[in-house]
Amino acid sequence: MFINRNKELNLLEQHYQSDQAELFVLYGRRRVGKTELLRAFCVGKPHIFFIATLSSDSEQLATFSQQIYAFNHTEVAAGFTFPSWEAAFRALVDIPMQPRPIIVLDEFTYLVSGNKAIPSILQKVWDETLKNSNLMLVLCGSYIGMMETKVLGYQAPLYGRRTASSLLRPMGLTSSALFFPNYSPEEKFLAWAILGGMPYYLLTFQDNKSIPANIHQHILDEQSGTLFNEPRLLLMEELREPRNYFSVLRAIAQGNTRMNEIAQSAGIGDVTTVVRYLDILQQMRLITRRVPATETRPEKSKKGIYQIDDHFLRFWFRYVHPNQSGLDLGLADAILQQRILPDLDHFVATAFEEAAIHFTGQLAHTGNLSFLPEQIGGWWSRNAEIDVLAVNLNEKVALLGECKWNLHPVGIGVLNELKQKARVLKKEHDIQEVQFMLFARRGFTPEFQEIANREGVRLYTVDDLVIGAT
Repeated sequence: MFINRNKELNLLEQHYQSDQAELFVLYGRRRVGKTELLRAFCVGKPHIFFIATLSSDSEQLATFSQQIYAFNHTEVAAGFTFPSWEAAFRALVDIPMQPRPIIVLDEFTYLVSGNKAIPSILQKVWDETLKNSNLMLVLCGSYIGMMETKVLGYQAPLYGRRTASSLLRPMGLTSSALFFPNYSPEEKFLAWAILGGMPYYLLTFQDNKSIPANIHQHILDEQSGTLFNEPRLLLMEELREPRNYFSVLRAIAQGNTRMNEIAQSAGIGDVTTVVRYLDILQQMRLITRRVPATETRPEKSKKGIYQIDDHFLRFWFRYVHPNQSGLDLGLADAILQQRILPDLDHFVATAFEEAAIHFTGQLAHTGNLSFLPEQIGGWWSRNAEIDVLAVNLNEKVALLGECKWNLHPVGIGVLNELKQKARVLKKEHDIQEVQFMLFARRGFTPEFQEIANREGVRLYTVDDLVIGAT
């Protein structure tokens, strides 16, 4: 099932319609939907779709050679292969160029792992022949670090040859919700808060079953759970010393967000050692370092905290990994009822804040704010914490937001608390004008709605976040 990705398809199509040879680099995490995106793009166009594997270099060359030969011939001679990768790449200029052909080298990092000379060989052939042809060559890979160093990096042989590149990111809330047409807006949000925006993960949940039933079947069940071992397999495949990365991720998932806290909780060495692990996890786009939205030099800020970006990894390291022994004993139902469901609202609250921050960015993008923010994010100091802050320090104006994942409608007390936090913000950063907005799971009391309307306070529910700002 292919859903949305219209922006990414349009970018690919734009380059396909150009009047020059194209070398397009698409990369992103495993399970993010790169292959499905490229397959959708190739529909109705002449193409060679080669997916590299972990087989030997000679086997890969033979498979690719046969696909090239089959492009022009009805039958492929048994055992046919070009004598070298250079010969195979050069053969691409001999295929018909009208209509424009697309050559996809998927899992390109597997090719590089099996033959480190391939980027240099491809660079040579591109410079000598392919760049003057009419083909569109797409290099696609999942190892983000390797793609950024071996393909996009300054020292890489192919540096400067790409005509475009795109890091395919997980889907946002609005697109993820499309996977569950039979769910209510709240259930759609819960599914996204647990699974995140990875299409492979989203496809596991069935919207004819409840959220708890899906958790039990697809995450906690050792025998049939598609996602039961997913994070373990992901990290073991892509990392050396996965055990230490497990410790770091579990420490963050349990609420240890500062460097010293992570080092102490993970127990794998001093801060210097942990920094190395955190840097690699950031390169993989698994965690992010957040700073208050008012920080003008984020990289120098001492207020940084770490958060697991991927919702499912966050869920897995919070509830599955710590309860592995019990799950192995067949206690999935007890773990769900006693350890997950009672804590789930607390877990989901973080995703609710993330969605509110993203929604505020959408409001700015569509011109629905009264000012142009310089930064949008959370904010904290020793004296106060604000869930959502859109701020322009030069214009001394800010929009403050509070998020409440409560079962009951929100009343005026929350606004009064936010106004107190605004006083702290104004004092610490010389903000002259403040505006307010609130996000609530189940809406607002009639009395509060009347006051908010009178004072110009923006009110949003989970339904608004799922639909997205327009």
